[in-house]
Amino acid sequence: MDRPRFEVADVLREYGDTFLKMHRQPPHVCSALNLIKICRTAALDGHLDRCPGCGFERPSYNSCRNRHCPKCQTVAKQQWLEKRKAELIDVPYFHCVFTLPHEFNPLILQNKRVMLGLLFRSVNKTLTGFAKNPKWKLAGQPGFIAVLHTWNQELRDHFHLHIIIPAGVLRGTDFIRSPDANFLFPVRALGNVFAAKYRHHLLRVYKAGDLEFHGQLKPLSEAPAFIRLLHSTQKKKSWNVYAKRPFGGPAQVLNYLGRYTHRVAINNHRIKNIAAGHVTFTARNRKKDKTYSVTLSANEFLRRFTLHILPSGFMKIRAYGFLANTNKKQALKTIRTSLGMQPPEPDNEPSETSAEKILRLTGLDVTHCPKCKTKLIACPLPLPQRPP
Repeated sequence: MDRPRFEVADVLREYGDTFLKMHRQPPHVCSALNLIKICRTAALDGHLDRCPGCGFERPSYNSCRNRHCPKCQTVAKQQWLEKRKAELIDVPYFHCVFTLPHEFNPLILQNKRVMLGLLFRSVNKTLTGFAKNPKWKLAGQPGFIAVLHTWNQELRDHFHLHIIIPAGVLRGTDFIRSPDANFLFPVRALGNVFAAKYRHHLLRVYKAGDLEFHGQLKPLSEAPAFIRLLHSTQKKKSWNVYAKRPFGGPAQVLNYLGRYTHRVAINNHRIKNIAAGHVTFTARNRKKDKTYSVTLSANEFLRRFTLHILPSGFMKIRAYGFLANTNKKQALKTIRTSLGMQPPEPDNEPSETSAEKILRLTGLDVTHCPKCKTKLIACPLPLPQRPP
C-alpha cells in the first residue's frame, strides 16, 4: 500500500489560520501562504479533462505560480535552464559559496531587501575587483551567476550565495583562461575582502538610516551597539567562503543549476507525516552523508518556512559581468570567437502549447487518458468554486 503523500499546502490548510493569528505576517508573506494553500485547487479555476473512450475524468486546476510554492517550480526551472544552455562556453566552471555570519541573522530577517541586496553587491564588488587586479594574472571582466539560498536542511535561517563562474575573464576581444585549475583566486584572500566590503556597505546603510530595528533589535539602533555587532563578526571563521571542486564540463553545470536555482525551502517529498499538530520531514547531514528525521510543531514548521519568503520583486538569481543581461549577447559572441567555438544554432522551433511543453520538459503527457490512451477532451463547464 502506498504511503500517503503530504505537502506544505496540507500543513497550511490545517494549521495556517492558527499560525497567522499567533504570528502577524507582512502582506507579501500572507499572499504567498494563501497561494501555496490553494495551488491546483478549484479556488484557482481550471477545467475538466474527459476521456470519450472509457469515461475517465480528471479535474485540472490552475497553478498559483508563486516562486515559493513547491509545486510550481519544475517547468519554470526547465525553461530557465534551456535559456542558459545557449550561454555555456567551452571552459571549466567553478562553484563558490559566500556565507554571511549568523550574528547578522536577526537583523537580516527584519531588513531582507537591504541586507540581502548588500550580499549580492559585496560579492559582485569582490569578484570583479579580484578579476581586474593584475596580481591574479587575469586583469579582465569576469562573468558569473549568483543564486541566493536562505535556509539549511532544518529550515533555519542560513544566508548564503552560490556562485557559478567560468574559469577565465574577458579582456578586450580575448578570453583569458585561469592559470589555476582549482579556482580563480585564493579563497582566504577572497573571504577577507568580501567580509570587509560587506561590513563597509552595512555601516553606510546604517548611517543613512536605511535599516529598521523592531522588538528585541531596538537597542541596535544606537551606534555603540551596532558597532559592537560589526566588531563581533571580525573573526575570520564568521565569514564562510569556500570553493567546491570544479565542474567536469557544461553538462555538470546545467545539472547543478537544475538542482539549486529554483529550489524552495522544503520540497513536498521531504514531508513524511502530518499528525497531532506536528510535522515530520527529512533532513540530510552532508558531512556524514546521512539522512535523519526532524519533527516540529506545525506552528514552528510554518514559522521557519515563512523565514524564507523573499520580499516582492526581490531577485534571487542574478547575473554579473559578461553574463549580465545588458551586455551578454555581444560579450558571449566575442568569447566564442576568441575560443574558436561555433555560434549556437538559432531556435526556429514553432511555439509550443502548455501541454507540449510539459511533455517535453517532464515526460508527462497530460493530453491523453492514463487508462486507455485516448485523447482527452477539455470540458469548458465551470468547476465548483471553493472559497480561498
